Amino acid sequence: MSDIHDQIVAERAAARALCDAEGVDSGACAAAFDALEELQAEAAHQRTEKPKSSFEQYCDANPDAVECRVYDD
Repeated sequence: MSDIHDQIVAERAAARALCDAEGVDSGACAAAFDALEELQAEAAHQRTEKPKSSFEQYCDANPDAVECRVYDD
């Protein structure tokens, strides 16, 4: 989570610098802040995901294990 937070901080600084240089009405400024919003949305999504249980992690690593088989009726 720290990695995405660092990216958000860097992207925010870059967007502000770009908007100062290009002007707040420029397309580049809007695109920079759109990219920032995408990162913030991803960070919010990651916070809401529940962590996988040990069994789910095991099945992800060993999908062919007998315990992890799913039978369709």
